[in-house]
Amino acid sequence: MPAAETTTSTVTGLARQGTALHETTGHRFNVGLLPLLAEADLLDSPAGWGSYPTPAGAFRLEPVRPGRDLPLLTRWMNDPDVAAYWELAGASAVTAAHLRAQLDGDGRSIPCLGLLDGAPMSYWEVYRADLDPVSRHYPARPHDTGIHLLIGDGTNRGRGLGTTLLRAVTELVFDNRPRCTRVIAEPDIRNTPSVSAFLAAGFRYATEIELPGKRAALMIRDRSLRNLL
Repeated sequence: MPAAETTTSTVTGLARQGTALHETTGHRFNVGLLPLLAEADLLDSPAGWGSYPTPAGAFRLEPVRPGRDLPLLTRWMNDPDVAAYWELAGASAVTAAHLRAQLDGDGRSIPCLGLLDGAPMSYWEVYRADLDPVSRHYPARPHDTGIHLLIGDGTNRGRGLGTTLLRAVTELVFDNRPRCTRVIAEPDIRNTPSVSAFLAAGFRYATEIELPGKRAALMIRDRSLRNLL
């Protein structure tokens, strides 16, 4: 199951306090805070990334709003094909707790709906892999961006749509996160369709890694090769 471990950070608070100070007093920031403030938006605002054209339609990511999206996500998590790898089947409180761990965190992991021509049809977690526990299991680089995904409706599986969406999301990451040189993923090694979709989307298989609860295939897509694959 994808981990959503988060730790408390003061960065967002510093950014908010600094902005308020500037607006109310006109004082300048302490130059020593600038590196922290630069990291305040850890994922460069996925809400504003816009859409990406695909053969299946225009695709975009929209951050999850539990009050609106929880029933849909709970239904998806209870699909047997999804539950086999995400292990979040059960009452809505199970899914809510998984979302809350990210939404109450410091912004290093953002749960999103994937919308195709405006219709929600997939769930994504975009996260800072270099700040995530997964970084203990591979040689992470600054600003490595990780993704978890599921396609919610079984009618959309098994026809290559996963590959199309993976390409779209990695392009959105590279277009909107200029400091990111790699997108990484760690699907369960047993999930052959998922691993195949990543390979077809231009990811390379790097190695197998042992994560809590699963043995994963470390998949990497490099910015330097984005126009070649």
